[in-house]
Amino acid sequence: MKVDGHTHTELCPHGSGDHLEAMVERAIELGFTDYWVTEHAPLPVNFSDAFGGPLDDIQTASLRIDQVDDYLELANQIKERFAAQIKVHIGFELDYLAGFEADRRHFWDHYGPQVDGGILSVHYLPGRDGRYYGVDYSPEELEQGFGELITQPQELYRYYFSQLQRAVNCDLGPNAPKRLGHLTLIKKYQDRFGLDTDFDATTWQAIERLLAQMVADDWEIDFNTAGLFKADCNDFYPGWEIAARAKELGLPLVFGSDAHATVEVGHAYHLFEKFSQKV
Repeated sequence: MKVDGHTHTELCPHGSGDHLEAMVERAIELGFTDYWVTEHAPLPVNFSDAFGGPLDDIQTASLRIDQVDDYLELANQIKERFAAQIKVHIGFELDYLAGFEADRRHFWDHYGPQVDGGILSVHYLPGRDGRYYGVDYSPEELEQGFGELITQPQELYRYYFSQLQRAVNCDLGPNAPKRLGHLTLIKKYQDRFGLDTDFDATTWQAIERLLAQMVADDWEIDFNTAGLFKADCNDFYPGWEIAARAKELGLPLVFGSDAHATVEVGHAYHLFEKFSQKV
């Protein structure tokens, strides 16, 4: 099997506009046997009331609720069209948002039975003023929400991992997403801010707790190569050390290009192959 487990579509408002059909054709050219379409699920309708960052962030973050049926129709059409050449899986990338668990479960209760699975990710955290800020929209927003923690990167990392811990502990109901997306997304701007590239012993304790919980509850990890191509990150998520520890613990790692454009499909799959062979 050769799987790209994390991709997006022309309906993604922060994507390239490239059509899903072309992206699946590219996956076939590259020899992939399985292709997961995991568009960003809508944020809660009242999330803007709790948000402190630039509105363009949340306005371009995900599908709107009125687009969900169009997305499912598109994905199912492509799944059927290419069924003889590649197995297309349909899912969502769902944001975990502390305090919005009921909304998240309501969405999954309704749409989860209509898809094959999904990815649970953390893009937003409560900031110093209690309002939410994105960790990957811009370095300015990260600094706006978490400026004091940027000067204490290990504290910033531990805060992010604590939210991931809450995400995996959250009961989103039957058939909820069981793959955790880009575990180290908090490091997207590590080179811009000169953040620590390594985790200290206390941060590793938080990572170990998270991985142990994931093992106990049969989770998977998104081996996400998108960070390699971000100017201020230059590393994949979750990085070699966490990926190696996860594999040692028996946690499945699923390659994900996080493609938002045709050219990004399968990006750096060779790194995943190298990791799989060496570790």
